[in-house]
Amino acid sequence: MSQSRLTLALEGAELPAEGTILVIGPRGDTDLSALPKDRVRIVQGFRPDHDALAARGYAVSPGFEGHHAAAILFVPRARAAARALVAAAADHLPAGASVWVDGQKTDGVDSVLKDIRPRAEIAEVFAKAHGKVFRFAVPERGGFEDWRAADTQPAPGFVAAPGVFSADGIDKGSVALAAELPGDLHGVVADLGAGWGWLSSEILKRDGVRELHLIEADHAALACARRNVTDPRARFHWADATRFRPERRFDVVVTNPPFHTERAADPALGAAFIQAAAGMLTPSGQLWLVANRHLPYEKTMAALFREVAEVGGTSGFKVLKGNRPATSPRPGR
Repeated sequence: MSQSRLTLALEGAELPAEGTILVIGPRGDTDLSALPKDRVRIVQGFRPDHDALAARGYAVSPGFEGHHAAAILFVPRARAAARALVAAAADHLPAGASVWVDGQKTDGVDSVLKDIRPRAEIAEVFAKAHGKVFRFAVPERGGFEDWRAADTQPAPGFVAAPGVFSADGIDKGSVALAAELPGDLHGVVADLGAGWGWLSSEILKRDGVRELHLIEADHAALACARRNVTDPRARFHWADATRFRPERRFDVVVTNPPFHTERAADPALGAAFIQAAAGMLTPSGQLWLVANRHLPYEKTMAALFREVAEVGGTSGFKVLKGNRPATSPRPGR
């Protein structure tokens, strides 16, 4: 586990005596006990992890702020995202400052180490539990300017960011779902897990939609959605969709829910989206959902909606519709 690996790697490390320590991308339960808590400044843009870390008493922000004395970076799976985070860390540290990089082999830590070697001096490399921690010093002249985050163009007229879901193209599930949405969709609508906004833009092609609430846990993806979806009917919420409580119930919820936790398939995550949607809807509300055909969401929907039907899809995806939630508790604030 990365927690024990990092703790062991930091034993006896010469952390700066003064200044804050930038910690980039830890999970909500990551063991940071080897660091002085009052000096830690965390960057975490995934809302569930952000909130869990804040609840533990850490100073957390979804983006980079200020300058720091050292940094610890947890490697994300996307190589372009890892490079962008290395560059951001270097931009917020003085030359010569130490950066510890922690990651699993399956998340590409070896590739990150290989990429950094020609650009910066590598100190110790600590291997444990199918991963590595290594330390490098920020070069005198930066050295990572060309790694700074750059927009991708997943579709004409849209931007995304390295590491966000489907940054290189429109998700096929979203395409299948958009194809089945009726032209007379109307009322106050929510897009749970809105990502960078393509599906939301399709929903807003319906004149009957009075408001569309884009609910997304990834801060970077939502920032892209704000750029991509400029319709005045759009409302943006940086929130965990499974815990979001609207001020008033929605007439329709549309969702292409995630179904992976890290690399493992986790159908419970999609089921949590369905349960959350049922609690957000009016008594006559509708849920439109797309899922891979092997995912068993019909049983979950049948327990939460009075009517459930498969209304379309493709060879790889099914589009399900739920009418009238069986229970529709009043949303909290």
